[in-house]
Amino acid sequence: MSCSVYLGCCWVHTSSTFFTRSRSKSLTPPSFKTLSFPIDYSIPPPRRRRISSTASAVLTREDKEKPSSLHEESDPKPTFDFKAYMVQKANSVNQALDASVPLKEPAKIHDSMRYSLLAGGKRVRPMLCLAACELVGGNESMAMPAACAVEMIHTMSLIHDDLPCMDNDDLRRGKPTNHIVYGESVAVLAGDALLAFAFEHIAVATPTNVHPSRIVRAIGELANVIGGEGLVAGQVLDISSERNSEVGLKELEFIHVHKTAKLLEGSVVLGAILGGGSDGEVERLRRYARDIGLLFQVVDDILDVTKSSQELGKTAGKDLVADKVTYPKLMGIEKSREFAEKLNDEAKEQLVGFDPVKAAPLIALANYIAYRQN
Repeated sequence: MSCSVYLGCCWVHTSSTFFTRSRSKSLTPPSFKTLSFPIDYSIPPPRRRRISSTASAVLTREDKEKPSSLHEESDPKPTFDFKAYMVQKANSVNQALDASVPLKEPAKIHDSMRYSLLAGGKRVRPMLCLAACELVGGNESMAMPAACAVEMIHTMSLIHDDLPCMDNDDLRRGKPTNHIVYGESVAVLAGDALLAFAFEHIAVATPTNVHPSRIVRAIGELANVIGGEGLVAGQVLDISSERNSEVGLKELEFIHVHKTAKLLEGSVVLGAILGGGSDGEVERLRRYARDIGLLFQVVDDILDVTKSSQELGKTAGKDLVADKVTYPKLMGIEKSREFAEKLNDEAKEQLVGFDPVKAAPLIALANYIAYRQN
């Protein structure tokens, strides 16, 4: 199975030839349970690749890959305009978010909530939720409240992560962080309010054509994603790992699987549950999301040391200043890039067997995360 994906400025070619993951024993940090999906950090040696079949996504410039006429392409590939898809989904999500959190009394707290919630962003997590729902046979309306909920929780995590007691950042999405604008106490409360409202929104706004048992299951899944076995666990270990020279790759994996990948995983799993997916489909999509979640963090670590604050829309180099353990610090930039490519391949392997047309957004998103520049 192969297809070409148009990203607006370039074409992405994807293939169903993948690396086979080897299983390695994962080191469990104290007080945390063993990971379900340990990551193999070994990088396969370079091998000769045929032009017609690649083991990973290959980004090429439009003028090299796109045929100038039908006669020049004897075997045309189905195309998917990922840029247009992302714009359409982001617009739908932004409208739903704006409607779900209106400006009302007390005005200060709602203004603070809306300031960060509507500050832009790529809306990757809501898009994952909607795409997973549609992949298993559901429609956008069935998962839109959940898509908004995961973005509310993501925004909460950013507000709290930027606080002086955490990362002490003053720039987020190209704008002053919430506590810089509204003060630390209001920022904490705005994050708390978004967290609480996320669960209320799924419970109240999910349409009646979704069975109540699936709504309850989705709420339980989301609670697990952000609690002491999820996002919070990753954040705690991340804080304790600062300036700790003994932290290795396995501990770093635990941090980022929980701090970053868990919410991406929850986004996909919620969409699959609410869309009517089978248990097998839900678990395959869970593994896909776990891989792209770790991929997201590996790429984020690389960008932090290779891009400027202006390019990123947030403070660059902060991990280096805080002496945080990162993938480039432990593996080097080139090995980190190879590891990112491997995670990209393994994520897309989980989508083999699904309808390739419906899977196209998730394939394209994995490539987008792998090759993003900010």
